[in-house]
Amino acid sequence: MTTTIRTRLAGLAAAAVLAVAGQASAQSTTDTLAAIRARGQLVCGVAINSAGFALPDSRGEMRGLDADTCRAVAAAIFGDATKVRFVPNTSVQRFPMLQSGELDILARNTTWTLARETQLGLAFAGINFYDGQGFMVRRNSGVTSARQLDGATVCVQPGTTTELNLTDYFRSNNMRFTPVVIENVEEIRSAFVSGRCDAYTNDASSLASFRATQQNPNDFLLLPEIISKEPLGPVVRKGDWRFFDIVRWSLFAQIAAEELGVTSANVEELARTSTNPDIQRLLGRTGDLGQSMGLPNDWVVKIIRQVGNYGEMYERNITPIGIPRGVNRLWNQGGLQYAPPIR
Repeated sequence: MTTTIRTRLAGLAAAAVLAVAGQASAQSTTDTLAAIRARGQLVCGVAINSAGFALPDSRGEMRGLDADTCRAVAAAIFGDATKVRFVPNTSVQRFPMLQSGELDILARNTTWTLARETQLGLAFAGINFYDGQGFMVRRNSGVTSARQLDGATVCVQPGTTTELNLTDYFRSNNMRFTPVVIENVEEIRSAFVSGRCDAYTNDASSLASFRATQQNPNDFLLLPEIISKEPLGPVVRKGDWRFFDIVRWSLFAQIAAEELGVTSANVEELARTSTNPDIQRLLGRTGDLGQSMGLPNDWVVKIIRQVGNYGEMYERNITPIGIPRGVNRLWNQGGLQYAPPIR
């Protein structure tokens, strides 16, 4: 290698380092919390018509676990869980909208993966639902196992971990399939119902959500195989770590509240009378944990009073669509939901 080439390569490497450093600096100076407060509302990206996670009710109010995850953040920031604007988006739209600043937070049945954090400039703030990918078929098809889908046509959304998992599963089992790739969730569900594809694959929670909205839910069968790990949770842009902390610890606070028996019905009383040191810290009676994030010390009281603890969110949104608590139980009840110490 000549000296000239070495010099040019060194110059390019230095320029790349400076560019990365400049990008990191630009990210770190972003004050998302200030922008949210100035705007007067949190902008939350959610799925389109996902029962149990994000679906407008008869009055047009967005309901679901993901919607409530955003309401908890709004309650922490404003003391008012209603100060959220929900922006439904597709699986292809979601990341560019978050990256561009159109959204403050994405809570959209989104799987936490290494590539999404290291390549997209995003950070997952926690897991609000442990899920896994499954398959749904029409009950009259006679199919009772995913291993019977060799040669099947399968409906799947593009730009998702679902699409990648589908390919991996069939390849690893020496099976063939024909994908029917449709971005719009309503169109892909219509394609499945009309018989355009033999099976529909998605997170098991999404499949259960879809089945629950059908006129005859028993016409559809969820196959027993779960072919992936799909930890779903809220996502923010990297760089503004104070806002990241608020999103992360709002969810952890709801999990900790359930563990400590703090509910929307008793939080006000416990905030005044509890002598449990963990509850006192959680509800801001002692310490200044809220102030460390730019929040009032009773931020958790406002979350629990208006949105509830994690178990209340689950019972309100997920239980009605027929998904048992399962691995989403608390860690001391045999599940995976676990909050670090709030102290």
